[in-house]
Amino acid sequence: MLQQPGDDYYGNFKGERRQSSDLRSKRLELQVSTGLELCIIEVDKFPSAAKMWSLGGRGRNESPSLQLQRQASSLEKLSFWPGAEPGGSRIPSSGSSIEEEHLGARTQSVTESFASLIHGLKVDHLTDGVIRRSKRMILDSLGVGFLGTGTEVFHKVTQYSKMYSSNTSSTVWGRPDFRLPPTYAAFVNGVAVHSMDFDDTWHPATHPSGVVLPVLTALSEALPQTPKFSGLDLLLAFNVGIEVQGRLMHFSKEAKDIPKRFHPPSVVGTLGSAAAASKYLGLSLTKCREALAIAVSHAGAPIANAATQTKPLHIGNAAKHGMEATFLAMLGLQGNKRILDLGSGFGAFYANYSPKDLPSLDSHIWLLDEQDVAFKSFPAHLATHWVADAAAAVRKHLVIPEGVLLPTDHIERIVLRIPDVQYVNRPFPDSEHEARHSFQYAACAMLLDGSVTVPSFRSEQINRPQMRELLQKVVLEHPPDNLPSFDTLYCEISVTLKDGTTFTERSDTFYGHWRKPLSQEDLQKKFRANASRMLSKDTVESLIKVVESLEDLDDCSVLTSLLKGPSVQEEDSKLPHVFSFPHTMSRLTNV
Repeated sequence: MLQQPGDDYYGNFKGERRQSSDLRSKRLELQVSTGLELCIIEVDKFPSAAKMWSLGGRGRNESPSLQLQRQASSLEKLSFWPGAEPGGSRIPSSGSSIEEEHLGARTQSVTESFASLIHGLKVDHLTDGVIRRSKRMILDSLGVGFLGTGTEVFHKVTQYSKMYSSNTSSTVWGRPDFRLPPTYAAFVNGVAVHSMDFDDTWHPATHPSGVVLPVLTALSEALPQTPKFSGLDLLLAFNVGIEVQGRLMHFSKEAKDIPKRFHPPSVVGTLGSAAAASKYLGLSLTKCREALAIAVSHAGAPIANAATQTKPLHIGNAAKHGMEATFLAMLGLQGNKRILDLGSGFGAFYANYSPKDLPSLDSHIWLLDEQDVAFKSFPAHLATHWVADAAAAVRKHLVIPEGVLLPTDHIERIVLRIPDVQYVNRPFPDSEHEARHSFQYAACAMLLDGSVTVPSFRSEQINRPQMRELLQKVVLEHPPDNLPSFDTLYCEISVTLKDGTTFTERSDTFYGHWRKPLSQEDLQKKFRANASRMLSKDTVESLIKVVESLEDLDDCSVLTSLLKGPSVQEEDSKLPHVFSFPHTMSRLTNV
């Protein structure tokens, strides 16, 4: 049986949260095989002292300090691997070994610099700004995840995942009676987060949170509960996963634009998941490097599957595969030690790939401190939010009393001047997923209804006669100065009436973009609207409070217990469908 340390292993948890997390990250991982069990023991980085003591079971000849430092390995729970049955066999013995890390005086590779970052970052590196922004990302991701558990794609992946059983399991968000092995819990919860394309977006372009948060909530439940994992532990691992994604995307000019070949979360997100899991599990520097190498071979999904039910799987698979890569690294699986340095390695995903060593930890600056994320006010591709914002402004000049739009037959032509992004150019979308990736649909939905909300993407809304008539009048233009970057793009819309009158509006920044961030009040409003579809009011409010003070949370089980529910089954007509923010108007021209 694997022993667990006493509560004093990390000192006083309530009063020394930052110190306890640092101690975990400072341990050197030693592999020891005992009988038929493979366990991991964490000891201070004094290899010579560690060798002085027996590495067998906790015996009378063992150092008292080593007894306190013995931490149960999550590998004891590897019976949760897909297909494993309760009571299944443990990992076979591979002989006793001690892993010591000596990188030597040679030049550090880019891959090693990433491993050093993952292994070396501590909670003391977290800034107030990073904590505040990451808590907003966590709250938003949970909300859209709860909303996503009601989608068809979520139902399909949960039906598939039910074939896997385990004696260790984690929560499927909002489903108190449904649990899965941790890898598959991360998978289906990741799918839920992106099932409506309602999750956060970063620059360079990716969806950073949905590939990381489901991994950490799943691991929080799967790991031994002594010592407890605190909110700061989760925040640190979360931000390590976010940071790795951002750093990788800064190595290519191609990554700075809206993608054309690979969906970014499937690429950088897989490594972000592995980085977060590695940090949360306290892996050694070498094992962190191996987890990244293994994750690269799990990465990548084509952008051609955008606007289909398969796209949300990119997020779920990134979460699942990153966790799997971490477990395999813990088992000793090895990959290319320079995987991030090579054009034939991670560079295969990006043109103009030019990796660089990361700064030392002493001079580390979080990318999230420098670049905030965008939060969406309706569930669709981020670029459509500029279109909706401009359309909302021009609509003010097209309404008759009572706020009703002029009859569509009064409109002659609608011109959208937007970047050339082919997979968001869908003149006549046939499904909710195509409508979420359609410049044309976003403009027409806003013109017709005055808002774009969750129900806007239902089949009856997409196929109504007024919508199909208006879609036929939309023309796209691609000004050369309107580049496909979430940091610089704009949308200009011109609506010409039958009498020749033309109204033109332009949106440079919509509300929710990092240049015009959502207020905390509106972010919570979005969370309540989304989460209340699956959770009781009391649970929704409790989650807001827990996330708001996550850095003060002593035990992450408080958070994960709330994710289970209780579920509230309500008639669809009673749900709070409408959720919208005010739209801005930046320019009006009356021709």
